[in-house]
Amino acid sequence: MSVLRLTVTGVLILSLAFLIACKDTDEDEKRTTNPKPSAQAASQQSAPGGDEDDENPAEANAASAESPDSDSLGQLPQKFHAALTGSGSESKWAVTADASAPSKPNVVAQTSTDKTDYRFPLLISDEGSFRDLDLSVRFKAVSGTIDRAAGLVFRLRDPNNYYIVRANALENNYRLYHVVNGRRSQFAGANLKVTSGEWHELRVEAVGNRITCYYDGNKKIEGTDDTFKDAGKIGLWTKADSVTYFDDLKATAK
Repeated sequence: MSVLRLTVTGVLILSLAFLIACKDTDEDEKRTTNPKPSAQAASQQSAPGGDEDDENPAEANAASAESPDSDSLGQLPQKFHAALTGSGSESKWAVTADASAPSKPNVVAQTSTDKTDYRFPLLISDEGSFRDLDLSVRFKAVSGTIDRAAGLVFRLRDPNNYYIVRANALENNYRLYHVVNGRRSQFAGANLKVTSGEWHELRVEAVGNRITCYYDGNKKIEGTDDTFKDAGKIGLWTKADSVTYFDDLKATAK
């Protein structure tokens, strides 16, 4: 498996499988007030070109493709870095082998099982910056007693400001949030069966202020939000003690 492949066609493909353990009680949403969007300017990731907010994907992704299995087992995947929203111990992401991965043989795993409830490990792509995009990933929820979830992060300014859509196998729901100054607020969602131990797909389309989220190819969430209007990074997300596998992360600028 190539953990990260970059092409000049505007498609960012990250064949990833990560181990996570999460259970999203949503209690933190109940405790959270709806903060006003930060006045902080969008990061230096804004792109030149036809759309001032979109980085030219051909330029952003003008890099040689990684050869399959080029990432070292036990290490972070190339061209990614780990981060954390909330409190608790640092996240622990590492490439590991998994025979069940859609893109064999390697996956990426978040191996920390810290049970701090308001703790969100992130794995952020160092390359590419997107405003309007089509973003997807395959995931398998493995374990977690506090949480058992998997999420996609987009339009990320920093580890405390971004959009996140996540599925939760303990609560059987799918939720869309914005995170502002480290506080998460839900603005759309749906209830559905999220099975553990099986591969599923998360996918999100973001165009302007409209965000549409799919689960296993079926449209489940539609929402509008103006919190983050500019281009930002993409990445993966877990919560608390989640153990989850991720594979085939793909981002296409629209």
